[in-house]
Amino acid sequence: MGEAAIKIGRKHKSVFKDKVMEILPNGGNLNACLTCGACASGCPATGLEGMDPRKFLRMAALGMDEEILSTNWVWMCSMCQRCIYVCPMEINIPQLVFHARKSWPREKKPRGIAGSCDQALKNDTCSAMGATEEDFEFVVNDVLEEYREGQPEFAEMTADINREGAYYVLNQNSREPVTEPDEMVPLWKILHLAGADWTYSSKGFAAENYCLFMAEDENWEKIVRIKAKAVDDLGAKVWLNTE
Repeated sequence: MGEAAIKIGRKHKSVFKDKVMEILPNGGNLNACLTCGACASGCPATGLEGMDPRKFLRMAALGMDEEILSTNWVWMCSMCQRCIYVCPMEINIPQLVFHARKSWPREKKPRGIAGSCDQALKNDTCSAMGATEEDFEFVVNDVLEEYREGQPEFAEMTADINREGAYYVLNQNSREPVTEPDEMVPLWKILHLAGADWTYSSKGFAAENYCLFMAEDENWEKIVRIKAKAVDDLGAKVWLNTE
């Protein structure tokens, strides 16, 4: 007796993956996966929600758009791009993640990230903590004075704000001046000992950009432009962003 032939379903087409490939140079190499697992081995989000970068990419290749565009794993990816660096084919999985996030309705995105993005848009400090320029300047000057007095070897250390003509403009995570101001000081000491010519800008001082993690192009671009303008306005040569 002959056995009935097993029919293999037609190849699925991923609208999601095709859209991402259109905007990436050389298609982001999304079709070049060797399934070697190097991306998963180096990913800090591997195993969360039963997902990893390789599995995420394979789901895209198999046309599993609905599953990709609904998994919470996309919000656990740190967008560190480690998967690209270890991938022998340099496949741009973070862009897949970014566009998956972009497809989520605003009201369903994580409230913590959304709230931080909204705070950063409220004033020109771009602080996700809602810190104002006056708040930032007070904390920096207060902490600087404390360390100059308490540690004589750093009595000449500076932490200028809005000084025109400095070579570097430094951004710092805005959580530090608000909740952990002492965490700013080690970097000041390094810059002091290196003899670096640097300053903060009170506008756009915050290094983080939660709107980027929200995949909201217009909002994250607005934040970057505020920071870049602050650097240009001070006539600095280099922008140091600690995030």
